[in-house]
Amino acid sequence: MGIYLNPNNDGFKETLAADIYVDKTMLISELNKFINKGKKYVCVSRPRRFGKTIATNMLCAYYSKGCDSRDMFSKLKISKAKNYEEYLNKLNFIAIDVASEYQNAVDKDKMLDKLTAFVKSEFVKQFPTVDFSATESIADCILRVYAETEERFVIILDEYDCLVRDHFGTHLFAGYLEFLNGLFKSNTLRPAIALAYITGILPVVRDRVQSKLNNFDEYTILDAYELTEFVGFTEKEVKPLCKKYKVDFAEVKNHYDGYGQNGYEIYNPESVVKCMTTKKFGNFWGRTSTYAVITDRLKHNYKGAKEDIIKMLSGESVKVNVTSFLNTMTDFITKDDVFTYLIHLGYLAYNNEDETCHIPNFEVRKEWNNAISAMPDYSQTDEIIKASEELLNQTVAKNADAVAKALDTTHIHVTSNRSYNNEDALASAIYLAYVHALNEYTIIKEMTAGKGFADVVFIPAFTDKPAMVIELKRNGSTESAIKQIKERQYFEPLKLYKGSLLLVGINYDEKKQKHTCKIEEWNM
Repeated sequence: MGIYLNPNNDGFKETLAADIYVDKTMLISELNKFINKGKKYVCVSRPRRFGKTIATNMLCAYYSKGCDSRDMFSKLKISKAKNYEEYLNKLNFIAIDVASEYQNAVDKDKMLDKLTAFVKSEFVKQFPTVDFSATESIADCILRVYAETEERFVIILDEYDCLVRDHFGTHLFAGYLEFLNGLFKSNTLRPAIALAYITGILPVVRDRVQSKLNNFDEYTILDAYELTEFVGFTEKEVKPLCKKYKVDFAEVKNHYDGYGQNGYEIYNPESVVKCMTTKKFGNFWGRTSTYAVITDRLKHNYKGAKEDIIKMLSGESVKVNVTSFLNTMTDFITKDDVFTYLIHLGYLAYNNEDETCHIPNFEVRKEWNNAISAMPDYSQTDEIIKASEELLNQTVAKNADAVAKALDTTHIHVTSNRSYNNEDALASAIYLAYVHALNEYTIIKEMTAGKGFADVVFIPAFTDKPAMVIELKRNGSTESAIKQIKERQYFEPLKLYKGSLLLVGINYDEKKQKHTCKIEEWNM
């Protein structure tokens, strides 16, 4: 047993001892299918606090010959899998947490030399019959063991991209490329590797590192394919936790869901666990980082970014091209590169069916609000966001004049003079003005309802708030908007709702560039 080579299962033992553990061991069954095959090089990238290190500790406990984990896994899902016994504690295992190695190194430039020397000493100790005198690297040690014993290795690099993201052009970066090249690009070494599993926040960099890691299959927050259910917590896993800890599931969904992918609703695991244990709906994820990640990118004012951000703040999705981003921290050319970067970091969510991105949930929305409040170019947007709670209150109070006045302000801000009278601009103004409602309502735009499509439907999470149906008119009248709601029965999908219902008609006069509003309470 070693620290890096064939470690024990203490890391996973601590995970199992936690107050809350969600069984993700079927990831092992999926990875077992890759061993000693063409797909044995796997890169899994996902946002921070989405369980990367917990997964590597689990894989260590399962594969490492340095421990006996049979009892540990006997009551977990993997024990029922057909391939459970095949590799249980039967492979040599090398685990390196690159971020920890860098953070703990006194001399950063010599970090890799020191790491190599330490791992080599463990090879010497665990394989006393093998001559390592001529070995200079970890790759050399692996190859020597394989040549003499035919034993294969699982290699895991946790946070592999730590040095890639932040150290371009440095001596350490150059050495790291050589390190990666030795482990993963040598055809001589390839038969000795049963599985290579690397994790990071960003996928493989497409230029400087690509040649070193282009043999890896990537499973990302954009598309994790068959590994999707292991990216974060799924809805099927969150619901029982809510029931056990007596926490409202709808609120949990509102706060921590939003990363849908391949038929799964993906929740932020760190935040869900904190919510269950504290019984509070806090911004837990945001406490482990800073909204400067957002402001640092947006301050460059990429063309079209502000308009799209305003749309996303109002609850809309926007188109994004995720194929141009080079997966670096420096090569940002367009707004699409910035949005793709923020998707990988979890500040935006991606829908790979319609190729759009959006702000995933209330927790992340708070980080965006914090970022916007710190940016002078978004000062008016920040004012609207802060005023939106009062607007919602005025709507609930049926104060139609206050609603119309607020929409005048919002409409001016979200549009240019050229598009001021654009129908989409009117809709965006409505959505942004009611941005606070996203905390308390499910907002459905162009909802199929009755005999047509309702422009906006507000469905409250709790019955102490009224449901609302909003109909928008241009150069018409608020009366005709209300009449249309009634005649086409846009409230029909809400017939099972037991609380009160408000019908809201909003008209925009293009010549006067003014809004009017009418609000009626409706009894179904």
